[in-house]
Amino acid sequence: MKKSILLLVILFLNYSAAKACDKCGTYNNNDFKIKSATITHKADLGLTVWDIKVEGTAGKTMPKPVGQLNGAPVLAYVFPTTLKSSDIGFGQAEGIVALALTSHPDFEDTPLWDENLDGNYLNDGLIWHAHWVLLVEDKRVGGGLSVKEFTKGDPKVVLPPTNPGMAMYMDSPGFNIVAKGNSIKVIVPNFRINNKTDFKFDAVSCYMEVSTGAGGSHEGEGTKPMLGVYKVYTVVSGNLSLPYSVK
Repeated sequence: MKKSILLLVILFLNYSAAKACDKCGTYNNNDFKIKSATITHKADLGLTVWDIKVEGTAGKTMPKPVGQLNGAPVLAYVFPTTLKSSDIGFGQAEGIVALALTSHPDFEDTPLWDENLDGNYLNDGLIWHAHWVLLVEDKRVGGGLSVKEFTKGDPKVVLPPTNPGMAMYMDSPGFNIVAKGNSIKVIVPNFRINNKTDFKFDAVSCYMEVSTGAGGSHEGEGTKPMLGVYKVYTVVSGNLSLPYSVK
């Protein structure tokens, strides 16, 4: 786990010098300037409350649709953690376990959940929702990270049954998210993280983007990851060292 934290620190030191991202600056406002982050264990309820507070209004700024999957923007508040992949149902895969709160209008990746309660389970990607992801180093994108991919049908890949069916380590757990004022919270039952309440974490706001093949929306840069981090807006610790403990 120390290796994962060191990787994050190295990426933080390098991301500011990464390639420019034309769309990224559009969303760089106070809604993504994180002031603090906490995870609080509610022992009497058997759950943890993950909370990010920003200078602006949490969750107010959402991505503008581009009308297709390739180049689709994703905005996210992310909790990188020291949890193990097996704690969230990803088997023994290598990577940084992170809980990402995301909004993206161009595609749907929570087919089991109807977040906007309109009876259609396939039209609510814009509504803020939670994903477990495994993050890995990726020098092809400005933020230095992407969601770990795999070959479909690989018998070694283990995913929870709530995964959205994409060829990357992503789960759509359906955790409740509450965005109010400058705070965005997500509620995680203890049994969904292997009853772990002694892990470390950090908090990040960022711009991510989907690519379905070579080039994506960044022509001339070669094949891009399926879901990469193109710009980090704020790191609450300042250096991505995952220094915070569950209260």
